[in-house]
Amino acid sequence: MFKRFASRIFFLVLFCCSLAATAAEQRILIYGDSLSAGFGIAVSQSWPALLGQRLQAAGSPLSVTNASISGETTAGGRARFAAALDQFKPAIVILALGANDGLRGLPVAEMKSNLAFMVTLAKKHHARVLLIGMHLPPNYGQKYTQEFDAAFRDLARREKVALLPFLLEPIALDQSAYQADGLHPTAAAQPKILDHVWKALKPLLP
Repeated sequence: MFKRFASRIFFLVLFCCSLAATAAEQRILIYGDSLSAGFGIAVSQSWPALLGQRLQAAGSPLSVTNASISGETTAGGRARFAAALDQFKPAIVILALGANDGLRGLPVAEMKSNLAFMVTLAKKHHARVLLIGMHLPPNYGQKYTQEFDAAFRDLARREKVALLPFLLEPIALDQSAYQADGLHPTAAAQPKILDHVWKALKPLLP
């Protein structure tokens, strides 16, 4: 009888350890460009790092992996996305690419196709997706900027994924929130960006 009881305890402990390991392996993959890579500031000050700190403080089983690369386009992101999914096996993907496509005036249709490929692949890997959009300055022309903005909304609606239309919305009109280049947010602006992202991300958290 004791052996049977001990055996049940052993398998119960093994089961609980398995659940704990599964929980510990849950990951948020942030896949973006310099706006998410912490360009010009300490990586620990970037909004992805602050997200990891917030989750840890809350006792969440989710960890954050930031695979963002400064200067990345959607084409570059697409080329390495499958490998990133295989390596990190994320439960949630925050897809924040497209800004460099817009700044370089690349075709919106190509950007949208690349983003669609990544969204579809993430879903095939059973990851929830938060698509983050970007706005362009008006000097790119009304037609291009409108098509660019609409691409994120159309894709999110078609693929039925969560959308944050504009990553920099809370600091868009605050010149003091940007570094000397006028493009990249300062360290002081990162908590505001995190709070903005958090509102869209929170419904996706397990």
